[in-house]
Amino acid sequence: MDAKEMANRVEALAHARNRMLVEMRKVIVGQDKVLLELLAGIFSNGHCLLVGVPGLAKTLMVRTLAAILDLSFKRIQFTPDLMPSDITGTDVLSETDAHRREFTFMDGPIFANIVLADEINRTPPKTQAALLEAMQERQVTVGKTTYPLPNPFFVVATQNPIEQEGTYPLPEAQLDRFMFNIFVGYPDAAEEEAILSIVTHVTQTRPSKVLDAEDIKRIQEVVNAIAVSPFVVAYTSRLIRATRPGGEGTPGFVNDFVEWGVGPRAGQHLIQAAKAIAALDGRFNVATDDIRAMAVPVLRHRISTNFQAQSQGVDATEIIRRLVDTVSEPEVAKYEGS
Repeated sequence: MDAKEMANRVEALAHARNRMLVEMRKVIVGQDKVLLELLAGIFSNGHCLLVGVPGLAKTLMVRTLAAILDLSFKRIQFTPDLMPSDITGTDVLSETDAHRREFTFMDGPIFANIVLADEINRTPPKTQAALLEAMQERQVTVGKTTYPLPNPFFVVATQNPIEQEGTYPLPEAQLDRFMFNIFVGYPDAAEEEAILSIVTHVTQTRPSKVLDAEDIKRIQEVVNAIAVSPFVVAYTSRLIRATRPGGEGTPGFVNDFVEWGVGPRAGQHLIQAAKAIAALDGRFNVATDDIRAMAVPVLRHRISTNFQAQSQGVDATEIIRRLVDTVSEPEVAKYEGS
């Protein structure tokens, strides 16, 4: 892909982003930041964890996204009695036309382009683990047979941050499969009035299709092809290394409040997310501002705080924001001409 074609594709993506936001706003009021992070997740081939209290239209948001992208959509309600086979599917003994019995695979709801794992922490770890292979390898193994999942494949999971009774915290390996941890907050006053006025409408507007699966795969290729300068890579390395307590040059507040910092995969995801955000903005170069913009949703679920932080009410989000303000960029002179 030459520079001219790259520029044309990125420009087309920026126009598509505006159209997608217009269509999403026909159904969703506000939450533009959340919508952009969801789009960045899809176009960087990642998965998203949506965290927010009930009633903030998380399910509607994902369903609308699937509609404007013309992708198949399945919703799985995670409950304590949900079994792995309820997600992946299972082999069923059936009788053929020749009156012989054989096992036939009946696929589960995981076989869709966009899968909503609703309240993922309400099911035991054994069932949560059914998503691990699907999210990492884009395939499902049942018995001795491996089945490929649709392409593109995108998991959005939801969690309620308030009610923890009867829940099973996601293991670190499961959390690490999510590129983004997106917080869905309350609407402001004007947005809330607009939401409340919707119930007075007799008819509801339906969003129109903007892209399809083939378009998305082409966009993912564009995002992957975006070059990242050694300067931005060096800054990203500084930022993620600063999350690890006990390291050389680690800020004092990290040593005080962090038990475990992030690993190299977090840095890879951070750069990939920054590439997607740059492309959605119509640029095919990544700036350190893109890294800083994506730091909180990409890193916050990968930092483990200690008891001192929890006792003082310091969470991972605050630590990352302080890091973004604290960690300096490398010397430009070292990277000029690279």
